[in-house]
Amino acid sequence: MGWLRSLPVIIEGDGARDLPSLVVSRRGALEATGNPFEPYRLVDAGGVVVAPVAAYLGDLQACGRSAATQRSYGMDLLRWFRFLWAVEVGWDRATRAEARDFCRWIQLAGKPVRAHWRRPGAGVPGQAPGGPGSGARYAAATVAHCETVLRSFYEFHLEAGTGPMVNPFPLARGRRGRANAHRNPMERFRAEGAGRYRPRVARRIPRQIPDEKFDELFAGLGSHRDRALVAFWVSTGAGPPSCWGPGARTPTRGGS
Repeated sequence: MGWLRSLPVIIEGDGARDLPSLVVSRRGALEATGNPFEPYRLVDAGGVVVAPVAAYLGDLQACGRSAATQRSYGMDLLRWFRFLWAVEVGWDRATRAEARDFCRWIQLAGKPVRAHWRRPGAGVPGQAPGGPGSGARYAAATVAHCETVLRSFYEFHLEAGTGPMVNPFPLARGRRGRANAHRNPMERFRAEGAGRYRPRVARRIPRQIPDEKFDELFAGLGSHRDRALVAFWVSTGAGPPSCWGPGARTPTRGGS
């Protein structure tokens, strides 16, 4: 009796996909609707709404995610669906082989080039590796965000029973269950629960202001209370008070 093989189990395809010559065209679009109940929708090349994405974005809205978040997630899903359309694989038949190749492609192939209105033939969508410069490629943070969104997308459909039996975007090897489930409260959080195909993102340097600017700001405060709050805020790196507004960030003195 031969082995029974199902599509979700075959995660490492026997034949390697020719990614250097793969052309991912700008099919489909993420459209703004003006409808508060459906601010954005993903459509295919024929203008038909992609129902799995619509259901996922509706779930995000129910969870309190803003329209800007839905747009950000929709752009990541658009990149994924364009790749699937190029390799002719249905979204619900995608395996880890497609997820792996997509993460390789999005890191190396570069951003799709929008044709210039004066030079319609300039630029080829989905250029091969080696063609675009570093500025024409997706940033590591964008790729990492895309991997997280796609893993969440398939988790949603796994719970609903409408997607594949196995999430194409798995967690890193050896990591199962809830992240930091058995963490010692006296220790720092470890980077558990990261995706297997998630690239490493460089840590950003905190924003800094010159010492003379900080001294000018400190001298302009009108009370000892405000000076004490600012001194505590900067010296400890604590979060800004609510009175500074939702867009405030914790600055760092240039000399520290």
